Amino acid sequence: MSLTLGEKLRQAREERGISISEVAEQTRISAHYIDSIENDDFRTLPGGIFNKGFVKSYAKYVGIDEQEALQDYSRLISTQEGAPSDEPKTYKPEVLTDDHTSSSMIPTIIFAVIILGLMSWGLLKLVDYIQDQQSQSAANTNTANTNTANTNTSNTNVAPALPSVNEIKVEIKPLVDKINVTTIVDGKKLSEDVLSSAPKTYTGQQSVRIAYYRGFTPDKIQITLNGKQITAPNPPAKGSTTTFEINKENIVQILQSGEFSSGENPAATPTATIQTTTTPLRPTPTKPIPLKPTPATPTKPTPTKPTPAGTNTAN
Repeated sequence: MSLTLGEKLRQAREERGISISEVAEQTRISAHYIDSIENDDFRTLPGGIFNKGFVKSYAKYVGIDEQEALQDYSRLISTQEGAPSDEPKTYKPEVLTDDHTSSSMIPTIIFAVIILGLMSWGLLKLVDYIQDQQSQSAANTNTANTNTANTNTSNTNVAPALPSVNEIKVEIKPLVDKINVTTIVDGKKLSEDVLSSAPKTYTGQQSVRIAYYRGFTPDKIQITLNGKQITAPNPPAKGSTTTFEINKENIVQILQSGEFSSGENPAATPTATIQTTTTPLRPTPTKPIPLKPTPATPTKPTPTKPTPAGTNTAN
């Protein structure tokens, strides 16, 4: 009796002393599939070209003719009842369900429908709200433009609102490294260095008087009065310091004009006047030098010679 395909493969393997695990490792075929091939049971194999590939690889590894092994495989498949066809198996997934699952899903479905409905309603409300806001913004913009145009037409000379003048708050910020500032705030005098990284603010109720070196021109110092930036004064033509004073009488004029008027201009409005501080020269007292009387030099009388009697002087 001739040997079957599986018996031939097993016999060739055993003659060479090869284990099933070694064949599986070298041919990349599962050891379970190799055991099924040796038992001529191809029902657990994938079928089709996969089975032929397994048989061919196995036969080649154990030294059996590959074509002969494939022919034995074809004859074996045709004679076996219920043997797998050459078509590969198609696996259909099966979903295992419980009878109680369908009933338990009903509340979940209802809850999901409610959530979806609420989300849709909220989305519609959000769209309506955005559209209303855009419409109101457009209407407000048109109204504001109309009011602005009317206001500009009727009040072309209205000045902008000024900061509060309840107190005098002056901030000094040098635009260079530092500056020495001398201040008199409500009668209190202070002299200190002000750094560009740490501006100083001087707050007074009645007046703030500030003086610094005249070399700090307006492009080197920044002055802010009650939150509004004011153009620094130009240095005076004479003197070594630039001095200005802000008080209750001139603060409004300074805030309106945004600058300090020069004290050298007699026609200017009396706002903060730039002054040159000079030290008055005091006359040096002189002691009167006493005059010593010069003694009169006595005049000696010139002696006259007596004229002899009987001499005629006319001759």
